[in-house]
Amino acid sequence: MTDSFTINVDGRDIQATKGQTILEAAEAAGIYIPRLCHHPELKPHGSCRICTVIANGRSCTSCTQPAEPDMEVQNNHPQVEMWRKQLIEMLFVEGNHFCPFCEKSGGCELQALGYRHGLTATQHPHLFPRREIDATHPDIMVDHNRCVLCGRCVRASRDVDGKRVFQFVERGPEKRVAVNSDAKLSRTDVDLTDKAVGVCPVGAILPKRQGYVAPVGAREFDHTPIGTSVEGGNGSLEV
Repeated sequence: MTDSFTINVDGRDIQATKGQTILEAAEAAGIYIPRLCHHPELKPHGSCRICTVIANGRSCTSCTQPAEPDMEVQNNHPQVEMWRKQLIEMLFVEGNHFCPFCEKSGGCELQALGYRHGLTATQHPHLFPRREIDATHPDIMVDHNRCVLCGRCVRASRDVDGKRVFQFVERGPEKRVAVNSDAKLSRTDVDLTDKAVGVCPVGAILPKRQGYVAPVGAREFDHTPIGTSVEGGNGSLEV
């Protein structure tokens, strides 16, 4: 008996193995499913919902949903693309994302997803929340204006670094990422080499003295859209 079986993604049969999620099986087959909170080195979280697909007629997060034999998955579906575009737009308007002068511009996954999904302007009003910037640490800056609550730093600090420096506090609209100190980041044991510092998909956690090192034109997503590495160079800025 084999652990390998077939699932169908957008009309294409691909191989999956027992224990793989839909996202993992699709990526192994060269099919990119957009995501933001997911990171291959971290436990799946399913919080951003951008990786949502329709599997056997029901919507689910592909980063957490196990692949099953003969599963029918719709990834490049108009309804799914509309959901994703709306989610990306809401992430932009709920925070303060000033892409032209953000140090992460060109390497920001949220910005790259916006480009990939053709987001040129938002339909909803910007909330412009008042959020803190913590630059007390000698090597690391935290800008809560750019945080999208993906939870990567929380999971990395807990599961990889073993420090639990970052954690979620409050609920609903008040939910935010805080540090395990009543004071500031400088009072924690976070280090520049920690996994939690390097996994942020946006510009919320940044190493100091490294901003704007790559010139425009040489940044990660300047010429190839996000997902190109999975698709083997067949990525497109349009859907």
